[in-house]
Amino acid sequence: MRKIAIYGKGGIGKSTMTSNLAAAFAARGKRVIQIGCDPKADSTINLLGGKPLLSVMGYMREYDREPESLAEISREGFGGVLCIETGGPTPGLGCAGRGIIATFGLLEDLELFETFRPNVVLFDVLGDVVCGGFAAPIREGYAEEVLIVTSGEKMALYAADNIAKAVENFADRGYAKVGGVILNRRNVPDERAKVEAFAEGHGLSIVADIPRSDAINNYEERGMTVIEGDRTLPISRKFLELADRLLAGEDAAPSPAP
Repeated sequence: MRKIAIYGKGGIGKSTMTSNLAAAFAARGKRVIQIGCDPKADSTINLLGGKPLLSVMGYMREYDREPESLAEISREGFGGVLCIETGGPTPGLGCAGRGIIATFGLLEDLELFETFRPNVVLFDVLGDVVCGGFAAPIREGYAEEVLIVTSGEKMALYAADNIAKAVENFADRGYAKVGGVILNRRNVPDERAKVEAFAEGHGLSIVADIPRSDAINNYEERGMTVIEGDRTLPISRKFLELADRLLAGEDAAPSPAP
């Protein structure tokens, strides 16, 4: 079982990266779980035909009790990907990080991994603030490796640097390690060079270079990933190639610029 946490600044496109990667793993015949670890609870929507999923925290607010089965807080999407959203507290009335910790404990009680028996688990995690709750996937042993999504924009790289440092702080405890950087292009000047400099500064590789693509936006308007929409597209092949590289367990060499 590969357990991968995907971190990145809010709005950088990590949910798009995660859901397309989940779909790519599924297209390769793998059993996949995607867990959205963000109060917005929108990580899995493009695996579910554009229909939002009731989050774990939302379920507990609505029914005033903990769920008694996985079926109450999950739904299968494209390719059989099991989708779960942690959600968060009512805005202004709680800590989203604590919601993530509580959700993970609940999923353990419900024996999520033993029941579904996944080949791949993807955690889609907000990376603006790497506090205790948002660090739970790497600090509590849920994830074994981290992929950092960034563009060449200043604030995206700032967040990526914070994430890399947070993981490095856990290195001597046997926690997750950073497996590489996903460059999600925003077409800023010298973008590749800026992200390469960040990656090299932390001893990392760029494992995927994702260009701006109208196809991603077009299919997301229809509640789909590009893998579901048309896996023969060049942009779809980028995600399929990344999935293949991760499944092979390769030390990902820096991918060439397009």
